[in-house]
Amino acid sequence: MGLPMSSLCHTSAVLVFFMALAVGVGAQQSNERSCDVIGDESSESQMERALLKKLEPLSQMRFNVTVEKGKTENYVYHFRVCREVNSTSHDFGGLVQTDRQNGKTTVIGRINETQVFNGSDWIMLIYKGGDSYGRHCSGEKRRAVIMISCKRGVTASSFSIISEEREKEQECFYLFEMDSNVACPAEDSHLSVGSILLITFASLIAVYIIGGFLYQRLVVGAKGMEQFPHFAFWQDLGNLVADGCDFVCRSKPRNAPAAYRGVGDDQLGEESEERDDHLLPM
Repeated sequence: MGLPMSSLCHTSAVLVFFMALAVGVGAQQSNERSCDVIGDESSESQMERALLKKLEPLSQMRFNVTVEKGKTENYVYHFRVCREVNSTSHDFGGLVQTDRQNGKTTVIGRINETQVFNGSDWIMLIYKGGDSYGRHCSGEKRRAVIMISCKRGVTASSFSIISEEREKEQECFYLFEMDSNVACPAEDSHLSVGSILLITFASLIAVYIIGGFLYQRLVVGAKGMEQFPHFAFWQDLGNLVADGCDFVCRSKPRNAPAAYRGVGDDQLGEESEERDDHLLPM
């Protein structure tokens, strides 16, 4: 009995460990900081909130791109959508540059100074408030501009750096791009208004017939054709429609004599008796 009990305790300890690990990871994710649009919270527009919510599926993903320029520049750019690249540093860095030669990190843009806007098939995310330039751009703070273009069927791909504008006196920036389906507009329905109305009408007819049939059978206890909802009404309506068609479509006056004379039953009866007389035995 000692061995099974030991094995059971070991299994329980492993389960407790993994449960604690899962709870810790969930708490860490829930405590992660997210994008804060520049300005007061009350000044955030509905459009900006909608765009940030649209980008939420990308928030748990990490993107990296390496840039090498000769022997002097060898950088890796780390990017997250509305999350800190390194949550333990608490620096709000949403896009961070790492020098592969000496390991130095530079914050290009921070998520607590975010701007976001969009077009028909793109979303532009801007992180401002990065670390200050040294000799370039009058020492202003860096900023990252990320252009997210529409690509259906792809959650996120092709993260790359396009250029770094640092030879100006002001308004310098790093320009990145990536593809994602979150930037795509909603696909228009291919159904016309007439098709939608027709489908709605057919659905109502089906509900009327099925619901009425069940009511007549289960509640009223009707049998046969009486199970059809409002059977008498539809029967009378059919007769009225038939009479209307007969009246409208008639090609000759109602009191005009028939072009032929039908044979009556009385005539058939008399003729058959006459014809049978010669068959009787004398």
